[in-house]
Amino acid sequence: MFLQKLINSFSLLWFPLLLILLSTASVNGVRQKNFYIVFLGVHPVSSDIALETHLNILSVVKGSHLEAKESIAYSYTKSFNAFAAKLSEDEAKKLSAMDEVLSVFPNQYRKLHTTRSWDFIGLPLTAKRKLKSESDTIVALLDTGITPEFQSFKDDGFGPPPAKWKGTCDHYANFSGCNNKIIGAKYFKIDGRTDPSDILSPIDVDGHGTHTASTAVGNLVPNASLFGVAKGTARGAVPSARLAIYKVCWSSHGCSDMDILAAFEAAMHDGVDVISISIGGGNENYVEDSIAIGAFHAMRKGIITVASAGNDGPTMATVTNNAPWIVTVAASGIDRDFQSTIELGSGKNVSGTGVNTFNTKQKQYPLVDGVNAARNTTSKEDAKFCFEDSLEPNKVKGKLVYCRLRIYGTDSVVKAIGGIGTIMENEQFLDVAQIFMAPATIVNSSIGQIITNYTQSTRSPSAVIHKSHEVKRPAPFVASFSSRGPNLGSLHVLKPDVTAPGINVLASYTLRKSITGLKGDTQFSEFTLLSGTSMSCPHVSGVAAYVKSFHPDWTPAAIRSAIITTAKPMSQRVNQEAEFAYGAGQVNPTRTVNPGLVYDMDDFAYIQFLCHEGYNGSTLSVLIGSPINCTSLLPGLGHDAINYPSMQLSMKSNIVTTVGVFRRRVTNVGPAPTIYNATIKSPKGVEITVKPTSLIFSHTKQKRSFKVVVKAKPMASMQIVSGSLIWRSSHYIVRSPIVIYSP
Repeated sequence: MFLQKLINSFSLLWFPLLLILLSTASVNGVRQKNFYIVFLGVHPVSSDIALETHLNILSVVKGSHLEAKESIAYSYTKSFNAFAAKLSEDEAKKLSAMDEVLSVFPNQYRKLHTTRSWDFIGLPLTAKRKLKSESDTIVALLDTGITPEFQSFKDDGFGPPPAKWKGTCDHYANFSGCNNKIIGAKYFKIDGRTDPSDILSPIDVDGHGTHTASTAVGNLVPNASLFGVAKGTARGAVPSARLAIYKVCWSSHGCSDMDILAAFEAAMHDGVDVISISIGGGNENYVEDSIAIGAFHAMRKGIITVASAGNDGPTMATVTNNAPWIVTVAASGIDRDFQSTIELGSGKNVSGTGVNTFNTKQKQYPLVDGVNAARNTTSKEDAKFCFEDSLEPNKVKGKLVYCRLRIYGTDSVVKAIGGIGTIMENEQFLDVAQIFMAPATIVNSSIGQIITNYTQSTRSPSAVIHKSHEVKRPAPFVASFSSRGPNLGSLHVLKPDVTAPGINVLASYTLRKSITGLKGDTQFSEFTLLSGTSMSCPHVSGVAAYVKSFHPDWTPAAIRSAIITTAKPMSQRVNQEAEFAYGAGQVNPTRTVNPGLVYDMDDFAYIQFLCHEGYNGSTLSVLIGSPINCTSLLPGLGHDAINYPSMQLSMKSNIVTTVGVFRRRVTNVGPAPTIYNATIKSPKGVEITVKPTSLIFSHTKQKRSFKVVVKAKPMASMQIVSGSLIWRSSHYIVRSPIVIYSP
């Protein structure tokens, strides 16, 4: 969620879902034991045999079968052969040295990374649908759980679950149960750690999971709003689809690798079609990253995984969930913002950004600068930022306070000591409308100077902050917080893939947490506005389910290709990081169901790619279950050894011209006979050619191959230039971005 990025940027450890790496530190001279995940070779013929094998292997380092039983936390026996256990560092090393063991890595804790959004990206209520097939489509959410009693998840008009569904919905405390919309709900908390602020059930006490679920597949809810702000019909992409909930994120501890893998395994067994995971962090090594591993096994079963790109922008090379078999989603804004008018006592009006849901009770309130309200024992610098205990309550009571923003929750600090509201100055993240627990707004430095000049010009400055209203703004644009490429997992794969709305998205929330999460906040709402790549991810998950409802037999690669090649191009003039910010562009839902051509792949193609990337055959056993001879797979491959819908060339240093040869194959999924002709856009200093320049298809599902050669001259470090290849027929435009950059 964007809130996490905001807090990190302000250096405030307020929000508990941080990325925690379990170390093997020494405590009081005793080696601490932590959880590790251990991957083994070929999958046994039954779950019972797999479990017994896990215990036998573990007992070798533990010394006895009994100790092995006590230390093992979970056995993965359905889709991959692995177990999680509490080990010392020495025990982990001993396991790593065993012939039966492929990989051992420490468990990590990851962080959680729409009234108008669907209309804005072109999926109106009137869009063509296949309702029967949509009703048979199951979307899995790996998140903080669900609030089942909300309108977004009622099952009025729904029939029984699809016959392919094998999952369950057990009874839990404080959980009202499943229905024909929410057809499955499970929770995973393998580490056994207590979490007094959460509930051991699929119920959502955070709101994040409910928000993402309703964004992807929520029912139509008319007149949804946050206390009258952002009013409209809330809905998901596929309102007739079903939901399977897997709670893996917890209020105090974040999202554990062990739980994530268990949820992937359960979702695959249960029969879902799409997995949506708005969780970040992890390892750049694909075979040591729980989301990459789970998504690979899901892909082999025909299940597409869509994941958030991360909230560490605008810093370059921060994109996460970057395995090529995952659809990685950046966050962008739509054409609306929320502003509040600040009426100064001088009669001048200025604007601030944010969601202020409070109506004014007076025409004006006294206005004081935090610097002038400092306690005698507090520095002026602390008071300028309105830090806790820095302001004198008698100087603040009943007044608006002007502060420079440094930490999240400044409005709560002012309210707690009797202040009526807060005006905050800040230059960061003004593209996101923060929600306040008291009358408040955020202004930039130029408006801040106007306010400062006014307060210094009179003995009795006053102002009033009016309730927020919607304003139009140019869009789309990539969110400032959205993580950027290049992809640290591979120099050859462009990530993120696409972008989708992730700023100020209205969707269902929870009544178990206030809308700000701040102490003393008494605002609770069934709907709220959230920002982050967590919010953009379920938009694309919903689009993937929408495509699946039209093409149930399409592979995850074909669906991903349709999403990428039909995306609306975005402007590098608006987003200087270009494709490293937005991938192929903004997702374009209605075009995805009929893309003309698709770049398809199976699991073997990904193995070729990984061999080309330098992974060895034994390491890849974590993904495929047995060793493989990489040497035999390498001859004849192109520059990137993958049939990806986009192309990326990394410049080589001290070379006059860098050349990349990309070999691609497309499948005709449109009518035939048909002819596609190539159109190339080459940036300055780059020569791009394609052979052949025409593709002729005599029938549907026919495949054709071609070669793209990119020649680029040297350029400045971290420079990125953009080109494209478009295959155009009389009915279709199939666009692939081509990115050239200098590391």
